[in-house]
Amino acid sequence: DIGDIVRGKDLYSGNNKEKKQRKQLDDNLKTIFDKIKKSDNKLTSLKDDQIREYWWEANRETIWKALTCHAPPDAQYFRGTCGSDEKNSTLTPNKCRCEGAKSAKADQVPTYFDYVPQFLR
Repeated sequence: DIGDIVRGKDLYSGNNKEKKQRKQLDDNLKTIFDKIKKSDNKLTSLKDDQIREYWWEANRETIWKALTCHAPPDAQYFRGTCGSDEKNSTLTPNKCRCEGAKSAKADQVPTYFDYVPQFLR
C-alpha cells in the first residue's frame, strides 16, 4: 500500500529486482523527507519515521483523490466506509469517495485502517 511505503512500513519484499527498486524508492523518499525537515524549523527535530507519518497525515487525502480521479462513476470501495459509525456505514457511491455529505467528512479518505498491520487487511 502507498501509505505503508511512504511510512516505511511495507512488508512486501518481492524478488531481487523488486528489492533493488524498493531500495531506490526508499533512498529517494529519505532524500525528499530530509528536504522537508530542512524546510521548516519545527520539523528538524523529527526522526525519520515521524517525518514520514507527518507527511502521510498531511497528504493522504490528496493522494487518495489523485488515485481515484479517473475512477468510473460507479466505482466503490470494497467495504462500507461512508457514515459516522461502523454499523451504519455504506459503500462509497462515487469514485470511491463519500461525497455529498454536509459534514467535515464529506470527501473522507476510506483509509481508516491505515494503521492495521498489512497481513490483517
